[in-house]
Amino acid sequence: MQCPALVHPFRKALMLMLASSVSLLADAAPGRVDAVAAWPEGSVVLPARPVGVVEREPDASGWRYRWPGTYFEARFAGTDVFVDLGAGDKHARVSIDSREVADLVRPQARLLRIHGLPHAEHTVRVDIVSESADRGQTFGGFAVPGGAAALAPRARARAIEFIGDSWTVGYGAGSGGRECSDDEVWRSTDSSLAFGPQVARRFDADYRLLAISGRGMVRNFSNSAGDTMPQAYERLAAGAGAWSPQLVVIGLGTNDFSTPVGPAEPWKDAADLSAAFERRYVAFVRTLHGRHPSARFLLLASDVGEGAAERAVRRVRAQLSATGLAVGEVVMTGPLALDACNWHPSRTDQQQIARQLAAAVEAALPDWRPASP
Repeated sequence: MQCPALVHPFRKALMLMLASSVSLLADAAPGRVDAVAAWPEGSVVLPARPVGVVEREPDASGWRYRWPGTYFEARFAGTDVFVDLGAGDKHARVSIDSREVADLVRPQARLLRIHGLPHAEHTVRVDIVSESADRGQTFGGFAVPGGAAALAPRARARAIEFIGDSWTVGYGAGSGGRECSDDEVWRSTDSSLAFGPQVARRFDADYRLLAISGRGMVRNFSNSAGDTMPQAYERLAAGAGAWSPQLVVIGLGTNDFSTPVGPAEPWKDAADLSAAFERRYVAFVRTLHGRHPSARFLLLASDVGEGAAERAVRRVRAQLSATGLAVGEVVMTGPLALDACNWHPSRTDQQQIARQLAAAVEAALPDWRPASP
C-alpha cells in the first residue's frame, strides 16, 4: 500500500517508519496509514478497552502498561480513525477488523491516521508485542473525526491468563537463527507469535500475558538477580482490576532447572531445588485459585535439566489434584528445535506448543470449541 505525501516533518518520519519498521499489507489491508501532527479539532475520543495490566494516566490521557501482550481495542462507525501509540520503545501491530494494517517497530511517529475505510462499523486494535521488562510504557488511545460515531467496545466471553517466562513472552520468535545481538532479540521478540495469543485467537478469548524473560518459580536463569515470577506477579499484577479468567496457564520451570545448582546458591543440590520449586509452585497456584476460584489450570513443562523440570511439574500437578483443585494433565512442550535467538522456541516451535496446548484446552474445557475462522 502506498501512503500519500505528508507535510514535512511528518513525511520524513513516516517514510523512515515505512522503510525500516513497518509492514503494510498492500492488497488485503483496509484503508491507508499516515502520520499526523495532531488529532484534528473536534475529534471524538473513543471509549477504549485495554486488556492486560494497565493503569489510567492521572489526567485520563491514556494508559500505562509494562507487560507484553497488552492490547487496546475500540469501535466506531465511519471511514477514519486516529491512533495515539503513546511513549516508549515498542513494537506495535495495528489492525482494523482483525486485518493488520501496520507493523510498527520503534515507531518514530506517535500519532497515526487510518483512513479510506468503508463507511461501516469497525473495530480498531493495537497489540503491544514487545517486552518492556520492568519499564513502563504508555498508550494514548483512539479518536475519530467529529461526525463519526463512537461505539461501545465489546468484551469476549472467554478469558485466559498466561503466566510464564521468555517462552510465554515470544522471546526472539521472529528471528531467523540462534545467534542474535541484544537489538536483534528485542526486534524479533513478538508476543503475537507466542503460543498463548495463538491459543486465545483459536478460542476467541481475551488474554493477559504475565511473563518476564529469564524468570523462574524460585530460581531465575542461572540464579540471576531479580524478582521470581511469583514475586513479580504479587508486586505488579495481583491487584490489577476486574479480571476473571476461566483458564490459567502456567509455564514455569525452564529457568529454574536450566543450569546446575552452584555452590553459593541457597539450595544444597538439585533435589533441594526441586523440593523448593514444588512447594512454591503449589502455594502460588493455590493463591491464584483463591483469586480465580472458578478457573481451571493447565501446567506446561519442558524437558530441561534432563527431565527434572517435567518431573517436578508432574509432582506439583499431583499434589494440587489430590486436594480437588481443577488442574488438567501436564502439557509437555516438545520436542522443539529451539532455533530462535539464544536457543529459544522459533515461530514453528511456538505453533507446535500452541497445538499441544489447544488440545489440552479442549480436554479441560469441553464446552470451548474453536472459533469460526
